[in-house]
Amino acid sequence: MLSVTILGNNSALPAHNRHPTAQVLQAEGHTMLIDCGEGTQMQMSAYKIKRNKIDHIFISHLHGDHYFGLIGLLSSLALNNRTSTLHIYAPGELQSVIRLQMKVSRGDFPYQLCFYNLDEGGIIFEDKKLSVECFKVNHRIECWGFLFREKKNLRKINIEKVNEYNVPISFFENLHRGDDFINAENELIKNEILTIAAEPSKSYAYCADTAFYEPIAEKIKGVDLVYHESTYLDADSKKAAARFHSTTKQAALIAKKAGAKKLLLGHFLHNTKRLINSKTKPARFLKTQK
Repeated sequence: MLSVTILGNNSALPAHNRHPTAQVLQAEGHTMLIDCGEGTQMQMSAYKIKRNKIDHIFISHLHGDHYFGLIGLLSSLALNNRTSTLHIYAPGELQSVIRLQMKVSRGDFPYQLCFYNLDEGGIIFEDKKLSVECFKVNHRIECWGFLFREKKNLRKINIEKVNEYNVPISFFENLHRGDDFINAENELIKNEILTIAAEPSKSYAYCADTAFYEPIAEKIKGVDLVYHESTYLDADSKKAAARFHSTTKQAALIAKKAGAKKLLLGHFLHNTKRLINSKTKPARFLKTQK
């Protein structure tokens, strides 16, 4: 299972019913926060995201609309007596910022913060179910995108068939991996008979603030869903380039070049009424949760 909840899709200035950038990605065994603009905690409460479940936080860059909500979240976790380790992946300067904020407030965390400085592209997290890769985008300051990929799902055991062919439980792990079974009579039973194909694994790419930058497309090739900023409409392409942002058309071109199955636009200007209604609500993608 891989799902994405959009908590904020606005650019630097908050607007009515729209908030600065924040997303929650939920995978098996993980709740991950991607960027943390102001109002993130309130949006978590509104959409029933349990703050204490968050185990990894990914901050794309140090512009305020992408991380000004972070110190408040970290403090709330402390007030809620969190004890489990929290992992933060971000440009290196963020650790100094948080240390300064805690120093002047004479605060402390009852849980461990593990910082991982983003200094080169590649895999930054991996377990048996999921991998997370970071890649550079082209913004006014150091900025990173993130690619989340589920590992290949294991085939499911067909209980009726394994009983019919007397497959021992000790062989089930082999079946999950796709192995065929040879019985006592030396007959080969194909794996497809004994198992059921698993759902295809999913992938999600988060392309943070960036000017039009074609190398992104190669990094996210074949992704199921790509989020790409679209601060400006196509008529303002010169302004977008000058401010290291993208237009809606440029975001679509990146998605097309990448062969992405779906494109999600975000980081709207607060006054871009032509692009999105001001009452747009956060939504969930990849796998809907009801």
